[in-house]
Formats: sequence, C-alpha cells, structure tokens
Amino acid sequence: MVNILTSRGDRSIRSFIDMEKGVVDREIYVNEEIYQQELEQIFARCWLFVAHESMVPNPGDFIISRMGAEEVIVTRDRKNKELHVFLNTCMHRGEKVCRYDEGNALLFTCPFHAWSYDTDGKLVGVAWADEQYGGALDKSQWGLPEARICNYYGSIWATWDRKAPTFEDYAGAYAASIRHCMQSSDGEDNGMEVFRPILKWRIPTNWKVPAFTSSNDPAHAAMTHRSVHAANIGPQGDDGTGARAAIVAPFSKKRSTGGDHNLGHSGGYTFYGEPGVPEYKNTWVEPGVDDYYRMTRAKKQEKYKDVIMPSGGHGGGHFCVWPNVVFDFWRIRPWHPNGVGSTESFRIYPVDKDAPKHVKDAQRHYVMRYNGPVGMTESDDMENWNYVYPASKGTIARRQPYNFQAGMGRNYTDDRVPGFHLSLVDKSEEGHRTRFSRWLAFMEAGSWDDLYPIHPGIAPEWGKKGKK
Repeated sequence: MVNILTSRGDRSIRSFIDMEKGVVDREIYVNEEIYQQELEQIFARCWLFVAHESMVPNPGDFIISRMGAEEVIVTRDRKNKELHVFLNTCMHRGEKVCRYDEGNALLFTCPFHAWSYDTDGKLVGVAWADEQYGGALDKSQWGLPEARICNYYGSIWATWDRKAPTFEDYAGAYAASIRHCMQSSDGEDNGMEVFRPILKWRIPTNWKVPAFTSSNDPAHAAMTHRSVHAANIGPQGDDGTGARAAIVAPFSKKRSTGGDHNLGHSGGYTFYGEPGVPEYKNTWVEPGVDDYYRMTRAKKQEKYKDVIMPSGGHGGGHFCVWPNVVFDFWRIRPWHPNGVGSTESFRIYPVDKDAPKHVKDAQRHYVMRYNGPVGMTESDDMENWNYVYPASKGTIARRQPYNFQAGMGRNYTDDRVPGFHLSLVDKSEEGHRTRFSRWLAFMEAGSWDDLYPIHPGIAPEWGKKGKK
C-alpha cells in the first residue's frame, strides 16, 4: 500500500516526509485514510505493550487493554495458569464478551446470544447448539482470536503478526533497559507490581502527537513546565531544589538523545562511565521511605558493583519503544489510537511489590501529583497536545509542514548501541526523526519480510552525520 488517496490528491506516503529538509506534512496527523492505514500497517504488526504480569496474578483474573484501536482481554487461564491476550469480540455477532475493566471470571459469556468462552479462549458453550446447528458447529474453530505474547520480565507484550521477530530482537538495544525497568529497586528481576486501578482517559489529538513528541523533547520543559518547576512537586518537597524528580547523587555518565532508525525506538540514552549505581541521597519527605530505598540501593550496588548499567537501569531517562509506549523505571505510558483525532492514554505505575505500605503510599502520592489527567506535569503537556490537532486541520494549516530540523546533520554512532544515531546537540529532535523513519518503513512495507532482519546502513539520511 504505497499510494493513498488524500484530500490533497493522489500522493505517495513517502512524499509526506521530506528527509533532506527535515519537515513532515501535517496531513499524516489529520487524514482519516492515513490513520486507517496505520491501524493495518503498524498496529496489526508491531509488538505492543498490553499489561504487567501483576495485573492478572491469579487463575481467572483479567484486565481490559488495547492493541491499537481494539480492546483485548489479558487473562490468566484457570487450567494451566498461562497468560493469554484475546480480542474482545464474540465470534458469533461481534458483541464484547467482557464489559468490565478488570475482575475474575469462570467464563467469558456474550450477553447477546450466550456464546461462552473458557479462560483459555476456547468456545465451550452455545445456547440451543443442537437445535440450531444439528451438531454441525465445530466449536474448536470458533474460539476467541488470540495474539502472540511475550512475558518479558513481567511486562506483557503482544502482536497479531506471526511473522514478527522475537520481542527481544524487536526491542534491540533497549531490551536491557526494559528488563531493568521491570526490576525492583534492589535489582531483582520482575520485582515490581503496579498500582491498581490504572489510569485511563482520552485526549482530543492524534496518537502520534504525544507518542512521537514524547520520544524525548528536552526543549519543551522550560516553557511548558515552567509553573511545575516552581511548585516543588518532587518527592523531596520544598527543600530548595525545586525539582520534579528524585535527588540523584553525582555519577559518571553521558546523556544523549537519538534513536535506532532501523527499529524505531528512540529517546534518551545514558552511557554510564563507571560500574554499579549511584549512592543513595535522601529524597523523601515522608518518614521511613529513605530508610527503605537506602537499604535496597545497597543491595543493588552489591549485585551490580562490577557491571556498567544499561541506560534504563534506574534513572537513565525515559525512552520510547516503537510505536506507542514510553518507559521509565517508575511509569509506563502507552498511547492508543482511538480515531484520527482521539488518543486513549493509559498510565501504569510500577512499585516494588515487597515494599512496605508507607513506601507504596509515598510513591503513589508522588505519581498522582506528577502524571495523569489531573497531575501537574502531564496537564501542562496535554494543554499543548489538545490544541495541536484542531490547529492543524484547517485548509491553510494543512499546507504548512511541521519542522523537525533541530540537530540535523550533527549525529554520531556508538558501538555500544548498534543502529543508533545519537545527537551531538542536547536539544536535538533526532528521536522524533527516528520514529518518522520507522513510520515510513511500516507504511510502505508489504510484510515483516520487508522490515526484518535488520540490514545495517538502511536508515534514511536526515542530513549528514556529524563526528563523534
């Protein structure tokens, strides 16, 4: 599907992105046909984050999540206690078989004609089956559509495409960072749980506005978050630092921004210059919280004292896994398409599953005032995002491209993160350009055969490379 009819005539998808000039046509944010092609070409193929394992700990537990614009049921079956991801639609007439956000079920029964599905997705009950079908209905052929899944250290990912590479290959250089984000603060694998219920809300903008903007946008904070910096919303409160995040001890590191054009992942990447982790600095105003985190930091330091941590090994900055989820060690932010001008936002906040109550309470209070529809920081962001879409829909507005030129031609590469283009410019938009490169590749590809395996050097040129 290389060509598409738009409101501006017949144009190839490639013509909407000018790699030499570093500009992107607004049409890809507001055009309904392009949006529908994204659902087919991107969201029907990619590995998508759907849940954390702790959200369905018991047999029969389920939660409703999203894959693209469609609802899915993430559940743990009662027979084998295995995780599954099913499309939330009855195979008879399409009604939702589950209309609750979360819970525990013996069966998923359609309220329309009572077709019933076991927690492993098999069709097990059809009302008046003998009378209506005379014994000819093969129930084994009418189970719930099931996605391919990967449980990656507690993070649950799913794809509809059986030809997709393994998730670890898909994640590339960020795989190690995802693993470390899923560790508890003492460095134990899969040591997290998430606060329940998770936050869900919708914003009136195209999904790419927050998903691609959040690929690392260091230039926006001074203006957008000016009031937040003065509000002292960090864990340390009003101690004079005015910070939004925890206090971090000095540690040898170099922070860059950029991404892997061949895979689409982008954002911040921190190279640590010494093994281990920084010493713990008192941060929390709530009593006893620093004591807990100082103890877990000591355990983590002992475990990793001879290891140089990956970027996401706690505090390395957020990063985006293509196409629509942003990871930190303290928050997971998926952006789900919900129509060409609507995005459904999920906010999932990990916390040490073995932490005492007072620690979990302090962590929960912090993320609530920071993120979410009434959190101070993200409210600032949403006010921008909510205006971008309507301001880009007009006849004259659609003639004006977006500018993604910051840092063009000033990149370098590093063997520690093969495939990455890293910027020599602190306020670079290389991460944004990374995601548009992968967007174009997916929109033009006939199948995963055109997208993987990775061939070094196929990344498009957004200006000339700089020197390291």
